[in-house]
Amino acid sequence: MNYNELTRRHFEHPLRLGTLAGADCYRGAAGSRSGGTWVQFDVRVARTGGAPRVLEVRFLAFGCPHVIAAAALVAEEGEGGAPEPRLPQSIHSLRERLDAPVEKLGRLFVVEDAWIAALRCAAGPAHTHITQSSC
Repeated sequence: MNYNELTRRHFEHPLRLGTLAGADCYRGAAGSRSGGTWVQFDVRVARTGGAPRVLEVRFLAFGCPHVIAAAALVAEEGEGGAPEPRLPQSIHSLRERLDAPVEKLGRLFVVEDAWIAALRCAAGPAHTHITQSSC
């Protein structure tokens, strides 16, 4: 399969790859490795000094190049935004930018589900923090 430049760049050199931990960090994941697509987002949210903001994002992903590239783009574009449970851009816009075939849309929805899960965790009343290690 041929991949466009944006997909190739974010697949071969994904920025924000990794994990976060700490009192202001939250995690969401979706999919399964056995199903061929799994994505996890960790977000660090600032709640002081005005409106809450996503300060930092890290991700882990298992899947095709389009999934890896989509997760990298969402992580990159999600930083600095409000911690609202929605993608920084529509899933269809993301698919078009990556030139992913329509058949991959279901896999891209896993990326969206993981992002929304992380931000819902951050917005939840109990704020389920990540505590494995410090950031």
